Amino acid sequence: MLDKMEDTGCGCDSVKQRLMPLDAAISLALDGITPVAETEEVTIFQCAGRVAAETVVATEAMPFFDNSAMDGFAVNAADLLNSNRLPISSEIAAGDAPSDLTPGTAARIYTGAPIPSGAKAVVMFEMSEVTGETVEFTVTPRDGDNIRRAGSDQPKGAVLLHPGQRIAARHVGLLAANGIDTCAVRRRIRVGVFSTGDELATRKRRPGQIHDANRPMLMSLCAQLGTEVTDLGTLPDDLGKTTEAFANIRDQFELVLTSGAVSIGGRDHIRDALVAAGGTLDGWRVAIKPGKPIAFGRLGQTIVTGLPGNPFASFVGFHLFAAPQIARLSGARSAKFAPNRASSGFEWARKAGRAEVFPVKLTEHSPEGLPILERLGASVSATLFPLAEADGLAIVPAETDSVAPGDCLHWQPFCSAGDLQ
Repeated sequence: MLDKMEDTGCGCDSVKQRLMPLDAAISLALDGITPVAETEEVTIFQCAGRVAAETVVATEAMPFFDNSAMDGFAVNAADLLNSNRLPISSEIAAGDAPSDLTPGTAARIYTGAPIPSGAKAVVMFEMSEVTGETVEFTVTPRDGDNIRRAGSDQPKGAVLLHPGQRIAARHVGLLAANGIDTCAVRRRIRVGVFSTGDELATRKRRPGQIHDANRPMLMSLCAQLGTEVTDLGTLPDDLGKTTEAFANIRDQFELVLTSGAVSIGGRDHIRDALVAAGGTLDGWRVAIKPGKPIAFGRLGQTIVTGLPGNPFASFVGFHLFAAPQIARLSGARSAKFAPNRASSGFEWARKAGRAEVFPVKLTEHSPEGLPILERLGASVSATLFPLAEADGLAIVPAETDSVAPGDCLHWQPFCSAGDLQ
């Protein structure tokens, strides 16, 4: 599996190293992960962002009854064969009980109101002129005009939610429209997030220190995926204390994320501390840029994923590895990273050997309707500034050494439903 050798020009690649192909790394990250078994019943007001645990079907067809698609007059078109004028016999509003249409008359009706028995069509107000208690029509209606038929939107027995579906506001609306008050969902998975490094300021920043961007960012990403996320603080550059911290959280979480200290430097202790605490390490170098150092391991029943310390690399690593892990643990359907096609609006020469993820901005669409993307930043893994201006992330394969305008790209827009922002 660790079959790629690389010798690139940047400082982090100054020596030859065995790198795991990206697809193999994603498979390794997901290996042996099963969804949490526990489910709970929550109100539909609480289920947005949760993962459906059961199939939900409609017990009735919708609409429940024939109703008016707009404000107008309910008529029997046969009553207008000899005259375009009819007396107004009644008024029907949304919420009124079903009624009968008096033969030879028109009923004033409002959007959503039940169609009276005997009515065959609705003529919109704009096509009518009322004089006293009489209405004159400027069109000849046809049977079925402006009537929403019972069951025309959704049949009885229609599947409203599938197991593994992440519930969004649109699903909540559909459940509510069907009179469903509660929904069975998977238990929220528990995620703990560590940062690492003495360089991170915990209170006032000292000279030589920096603010911690990773932990707040990773916790926000976890929260967007509906997890129960816990701030585990900052691990010092100390093997003993890091080992103790790992031992103390064993089996308390389904997933623990760390950022930094997973490379081969003298103060990078995540790998050794995880093993010393009784855990295992399955792999830790991936052919991806940014974010080559990645750690996959376990600590008892807890999955441990070590992400890079540089902020953009940590962000990319989350999307590539942690997000699919969270999806699988939650029992959710996991989409492939960057499944959407786009067109390049830029020229770029790069060194092949590692797949590369980079921030992009949508500038326009091609005549074929494909998004045209501009690359942002300069492949610097330590900065988030280009990412803040981006509309999404794009990826090029490891073998790609150049990108020209018009070339096909694959990307993940931040604004797509279900994608992370």
